[in-house]
Amino acid sequence: MIVKGIELDFFRNYLHMDAKFSPELNVICGENAQGKTNLLEAVAYLSTASSHRARYDKELIQFGVDSAFIKGELLSRDRDFTLEARLSRNARKQLFSNGVRLKTAGELAGVLNTVLFCPEDLYLIREGAVERRRFLDSCICQLRPRYAAALAEYRKLYDQKTRILRDWEEKPSLLETLDDFNLRMAQTGAVLIHYRAHFIRKLREYAPPIHREFSGGREILALRYETVKTVVDPEASPKEIFPQLLDHQESHRQAELDARQCLSGPHKDDLTVELDGMSAKQFASQGQTRTAALSLKLGSREIFFHDTGEWPVLLLDDVLSELDARRQAFVLGHINGGQVFITCCEDEKLEGLGREKVFRIHAGRLV
Repeated sequence: MIVKGIELDFFRNYLHMDAKFSPELNVICGENAQGKTNLLEAVAYLSTASSHRARYDKELIQFGVDSAFIKGELLSRDRDFTLEARLSRNARKQLFSNGVRLKTAGELAGVLNTVLFCPEDLYLIREGAVERRRFLDSCICQLRPRYAAALAEYRKLYDQKTRILRDWEEKPSLLETLDDFNLRMAQTGAVLIHYRAHFIRKLREYAPPIHREFSGGREILALRYETVKTVVDPEASPKEIFPQLLDHQESHRQAELDARQCLSGPHKDDLTVELDGMSAKQFASQGQTRTAALSLKLGSREIFFHDTGEWPVLLLDDVLSELDARRQAFVLGHINGGQVFITCCEDEKLEGLGREKVFRIHAGRLV
């Protein structure tokens, strides 16, 4: 998968930009706060129609402007694609593939796959389960359209059920709809658990060997999927998981009413990360945390390749500057094949890059 070029209008700090990229290595350099990360964010947005650092699309639109535009020219599955995202402060975003408007972001699955690593990914290990779920969701949504559709529906159902639980004492009639929401949440939740379990199984195959080599053979990375306790086999079919989710919901019904919160479902799932049998979240140093997070991302890159036959576009945002020389060399040795974007400061010396196309960014402009 190759991003041949990108065009931006009023996206973040870019008034307008039109750039053509190398199919191999692209180095985006410039001082801090000039727009390097914004450019990688725009590329990644075209793969999932979401941002890794913005909760709402309106945050991506330049101040004082009502709309923004992202357009990417791609080569994927031996075909040319033109992806467009039109963002508005006052209306829903519009997505297009080769001029055809998409009904949902899930229809982007398989067109452009990206793996992004940025300084914020330290939170992938150190913070709560929400960060690790976001990592899983971002990966699986790019590979499985059914998962993307189920996730979007589950989130809507979750929001609606949360409102019922919050307001039921003031409006008891709301409880008449609770069983319907529980039924549908169990159906869509079973799909999420099934796909998450299979993705984590593959991640256990690829990430630990990368981490072992990354750490010089000194550490063993282990991954474990934690989901609803009544689910006997998370890799089973959604049809088998569904009644087990219903059982868990029923056993937590009164607790949910009392707490006025959704306490049952895959929205509480976690991917636990251990180093040498100990929780990485609790005990890993900053260097170990960074190594583990990068191993997960490089492991997901391997999954994309083996699943699709094409390397995803790899986006490394200010990563190498945080690594020592040995780890830099390791990362650069594992990005052969596929298109890569690396951001760095003007004065950084990145050794071992080989052939690359260099872009210099200043104040949201290509100079």
